[in-house]
Amino acid sequence: MNVLIVLGHPRTESLCGGLARAYRDGALEAGVDAELLALADLEFDPDVRTRSPTDQHLEDDLVDARECIRRADHLVFVYPNWWGTMPALLKGFFDRVFTPGFAFAEYDEGEGAGHEELLDDKTAELIVTMDMPPWVYRWIYRRPGTNAVKRATLGYAGVRTTRTTALGPVEESTPDEREAWLEEATRLGRSLADGPESRTDRLARTATAWLSALRLQFYPMAWIAYTVGALAATGSSGVFADRVYWLGFCFLFSLEAATVLSNEYFDYETDRKNTFAGPFTGGSRVLVDDEIGFDELRRGIGVALVLAATFGLATVALGHGATLPAAAVAGTLGVLALGYTMPPLKLAYRTLGELDVAVTHSLGVLLFGFVAMGGAWHDPLPWLLSLPFLLSILPSITLAGVPDHAADRAAGKRTLAVRFGVGGAVRVAQSATLLAAATAVLWRLFEVVPGAYGPAIYLAVLHALVLVWLLRTRVDDRGTPGRIDGVLVASLSYLCWFGILPLVGLL
Repeated sequence: MNVLIVLGHPRTESLCGGLARAYRDGALEAGVDAELLALADLEFDPDVRTRSPTDQHLEDDLVDARECIRRADHLVFVYPNWWGTMPALLKGFFDRVFTPGFAFAEYDEGEGAGHEELLDDKTAELIVTMDMPPWVYRWIYRRPGTNAVKRATLGYAGVRTTRTTALGPVEESTPDEREAWLEEATRLGRSLADGPESRTDRLARTATAWLSALRLQFYPMAWIAYTVGALAATGSSGVFADRVYWLGFCFLFSLEAATVLSNEYFDYETDRKNTFAGPFTGGSRVLVDDEIGFDELRRGIGVALVLAATFGLATVALGHGATLPAAAVAGTLGVLALGYTMPPLKLAYRTLGELDVAVTHSLGVLLFGFVAMGGAWHDPLPWLLSLPFLLSILPSITLAGVPDHAADRAAGKRTLAVRFGVGGAVRVAQSATLLAAATAVLWRLFEVVPGAYGPAIYLAVLHALVLVWLLRTRVDDRGTPGRIDGVLVASLSYLCWFGILPLVGLL
């Protein structure tokens, strides 16, 4: 492993200089190749004087510095925290060296624009001294300088920061404290014998990546519909003590995991092109950011499918209803859920993805819960219960395609937003929003589903009107689709009226 230690302090004999040398000594003891680059010893203009930094002549020292960075597997930046951030010397170094063509590449594809990380084969760590207690910098000031280097500079170039060490306060420190800091820097260098991050950190990073890939924020919707179906079949909250209920829950959880992971796999091209990804759109980006590899993801999909099949068969075999209808419902649900992006169906690429999600996450799971707990598939109750829920899901899943509009089109994905434009997608969302509220109110007025909807359902009408207004003012008038997180939160919370109210009403 090649390690480059960049000393960003303008005085090489400072405490930071001592820390950089101590780290180098520890790294050499660990058997890695370590090189120290003191920016104060370089001759270069830290100011960008041309319209683009790429137009400015690169001094010989900066050319050599770039070669050092290219060779390095791990970068270590040692610098003081001045005025909450880095010294001007280090900032000038980033301005002149981390330029397009070296640190990143910009591209413009149709309506989508973005950048490619060119240093994503490297890791980094920061050693920062300061004249305040590190806890104050972290919790009171929220680490502005550290975040800038870690996320906006290194992260933009694809460099993953594995560790940050803050030392201080320096001004009031004793000789013993400074000696302890030097020893800590040496220890950090020695730790490279096991790689740029500890085993615990690697495990935590892997676990975090898989949790991100699973996108657990979308699972409650299916669980609520499933539970409503189970309660409708038994008329008793005793379902929560029934093993069949929990086996069915495990089946749905595993199926959802397989679906989400397969979406991540087959949507890679559109996710890679997406510049408006957010918490609800654009995938988890674990593949795009190389946090999980394709082979690992395929294995994850396989494990989830095996678990789904196992729990599904157990639920059908031990269920309280007829075996054949339960198996048919579970099988159909599995095919439709996985067929969202998985070949050969690839429903999301045929303008059927939104309807597929709405059906599987309402009628599909609700009917499965109903038949697993002893209900008959042809009973009108689960079908009537699921209709308002189905309609309420359509707005959020349709709007999720708006920020992804350009990337989906470039990747050949034919969502409603791609096929009918943003305006068409908005009109579909508005219509479904109003229909969901109207249907639930009618079910309440005519007691179509007794006990499922209480008087609170009338508040859904107000929510619907607010959501329609938001769609008209925040989305429909936008010239170019972008992040619409606030509108998506409003549309996702709209589901609660048609899931939680029946859940509470049937308990």
